[in-house]
Amino acid sequence: MAKVGIVMGSDSDMPVMAQAAAILEKLGIDFEMTVISAHREPDVFFEYAKSAESKGFKVIIAGAGKAAHLPGMCAALFPMPVIGIPMKTSDLGGVDSLYSIVQMPSGIPVATVAINGGANAGILAAKILATSDGEILEKLKNYSEEMKNDVVKKAEKLDEIGYKAYLEQMKK
Repeated sequence: MAKVGIVMGSDSDMPVMAQAAAILEKLGIDFEMTVISAHREPDVFFEYAKSAESKGFKVIIAGAGKAAHLPGMCAALFPMPVIGIPMKTSDLGGVDSLYSIVQMPSGIPVATVAINGGANAGILAAKILATSDGEILEKLKNYSEEMKNDVVKKAEKLDEIGYKAYLEQMKK
């Protein structure tokens, strides 16, 4: 049963939302992903948000751009945590999306990550689940250790070959 719902307002959001999915896959967390426009198909959206708990979702990750109502409306209908991902927009660079998601009224919180912050949304969902799942917690600890080791390896390589050679290798 899926523990995380991933929903986006448009398939143009897929590259960012796929980052969240990739993290959840890496950590072995089941999820369900879909595209629903809160504005263009409100009945479908309401059914999705109202049935999410009975589907076994513990967290919803919702991405949206511009007016960005999807995360807030999920939070209004779904009784558990909602993580909003503001999408970068061509009009205002995503600041419009960020404000629409983060400026929720009292009583309807949406945890909000950075503009196009798909990976962090996946990690945050995993951390929420890890509060009651020791297996996920161990996977998160291992993931953090892997990130640390990657940085150490990069620093060692930089020390070994120098910054100019390192830059050249990064271009390849």
